[in-house]
Amino acid sequence: MTADTPSPSRERAAKPEKIRCDACPVMCIIAEGRAGACDRYANEGGDLVRLDPLTILSNSDTPVVPFLDREWDGDIVSGDDSFVTAIGSGTTYPDYKPAPFIVASTMADTDMITVVTEGIFSYCGAKVKIDTDRHLGSECAWVRADGEIVGHVTTSEYGSQMLSLGGVSHLTGGSKKEGRATCAALLALCNGQEVALSIDGGADVQIAAGQAPVVNGRREQRMRVGCGSATVGMFAAQWQGLVDEVVVVDDHITGVMSEHQAGKVIGWPATGIKVKGRRSTPGRYFQVAGPGTGWGGTNLTNPLDILDTFKPQAWAGMSLLMVSTTGEHAAYFELDKDLIPAPMDMPDRLKSSVARIEENCEPSLASVLFMAGAGGSLRSGVTENPVSLTRSVQSRLTRVTCGGAPVMIWPGGGITFMADVTQMPKNAFGYVPTPALVAPVEFTMTRADYRALGGHMDYVTPLQEALQGRTGRQSDHRLSGRRTENRKAGAPWPLDNGAA
Repeated sequence: MTADTPSPSRERAAKPEKIRCDACPVMCIIAEGRAGACDRYANEGGDLVRLDPLTILSNSDTPVVPFLDREWDGDIVSGDDSFVTAIGSGTTYPDYKPAPFIVASTMADTDMITVVTEGIFSYCGAKVKIDTDRHLGSECAWVRADGEIVGHVTTSEYGSQMLSLGGVSHLTGGSKKEGRATCAALLALCNGQEVALSIDGGADVQIAAGQAPVVNGRREQRMRVGCGSATVGMFAAQWQGLVDEVVVVDDHITGVMSEHQAGKVIGWPATGIKVKGRRSTPGRYFQVAGPGTGWGGTNLTNPLDILDTFKPQAWAGMSLLMVSTTGEHAAYFELDKDLIPAPMDMPDRLKSSVARIEENCEPSLASVLFMAGAGGSLRSGVTENPVSLTRSVQSRLTRVTCGGAPVMIWPGGGITFMADVTQMPKNAFGYVPTPALVAPVEFTMTRADYRALGGHMDYVTPLQEALQGRTGRQSDHRLSGRRTENRKAGAPWPLDNGAA
């Protein structure tokens, strides 16, 4: 070995050291050029780098002029045009330190403060609304992703089936496989990706936020116009004089025109029809059949199965229209001499009324609301006295947003919120393999209110500096860049109307 030949010990000394990331409880040790388990942080030349760019919302439909390309005079920049979201900002973990960005701006001549951080949420989930009258599964039935339980069917709503997914019991309370499957399903759903789910004893569904759901391999088209009773009420006058009897088949409330109050009011004559099921009020029947994916969300393939023998006051040739609440199923019958319904071709005079039901049905969509609680540790990134933030939010002095999207704050204790994921920029969510979701949270208030709740005033950064990637605290990672997205159509601007 010559004097110019480096020794093995020198080579080892020259090799870049691994660094520890403290952005979440996993505490990855990351080698040069590699990313941590979350794919959010990497080792770049010995520096911890946040891989996702900081995301800025633009309050404009026109291209944004990059701030780095123009002079800044040192004044606090208006928040009319730009809003720093928490997407790509980094977290407060471990939570003794101030939030990554505490940004000063002006809005309508009011000095505003926005505190920006990505929260690590084990206590989080998704509430999913699926517009369909088809039966997806019994209430409380388990919902599975990749064979693992990730949630359950909850109480249905008008024209929609509801799922409750995630939550701490599935993320951390079961097996490691269950936790990973739950985290992966939530991450994909919240980032707008399609997820395949199976429901015990029920349907297989594929859902993506803002898209039509697929039920048992068939993409849904319409949600129902209303229950059977409501449909009778809406279209009674349009059917009068065209048909002798109308039955709107529905899993929840089947409507019978001649008995219904809507028919009585307009003078619809009795027909002698008899319907199986539990009679509620006149013309309204419960439990005419079992739930399913057939007529009106029942298990019916033949609607005549819900009819009993007609009373003698019925007559031969009497016409009968049976239709579902979406118009997807419709059939026409006439009674023969034995008062038995005989199937006939749908007459032209009734085709337009069935089409009117279809026309009044809204498109079927899957909606995903991210739900989480901003707990004690996250709040310390805003103030040294965490309960003061809770009280400020509850009194509506502080506005909470999620990736710039509006949220619904639940009443009661804590800061429990829900947000429509379609109102957020793309790829707003991340994860850590504890497992937990990483979601953006922004708290916006007036400067005076931020000072009053004991905020970290020494770390406030003008918006201009924040847009250049500089923060008021000792940064523990470098930003990989930033991206600017226009706000979603129809979404309110996060700073409108102050912090009310």
